[in-house]
Amino acid sequence: MIILDTSAVKALASGHKTLNLLAGNMAHTPGDRLNVPAMCLMQAEADEENISRRVLAFSSVVVDTLDTMAAVSVGTMIRDGYGGPDTCHALYCALPRPEFTGMSILLTGNEDAYPPGIITVDIDSPGMLGFS
Repeated sequence: MIILDTSAVKALASGHKTLNLLAGNMAHTPGDRLNVPAMCLMQAEADEENISRRVLAFSSVVVDTLDTMAAVSVGTMIRDGYGGPDTCHALYCALPRPEFTGMSILLTGNEDAYPPGIITVDIDSPGMLGFS
């Protein structure tokens, strides 16, 4: 599963070349999606009007909702000092879950916001996910 945090959502909406290429390629691959935690989409929209429209226009983007279990877990992470609501929702989405057995990759512009053990990829790293 590929997850976009708030910084990656903003970059995708702003035309980040690699992220736009990734979103376009994933649209042509059945079952492949870019997962955006709802709290990351909320924070991006709060920071800049209409970002959500630009991001949700990509058919490969899906929103990971904040259901009951997620709300409790994200709230606990916030209370325990792992970051704000958007960072903690992205972190929650990157953790192993029963509905997804593969490895999650969290695309971000701020790898230092996440604890060790979470696979993060800087959106501006050379050759991110094999693209240059």
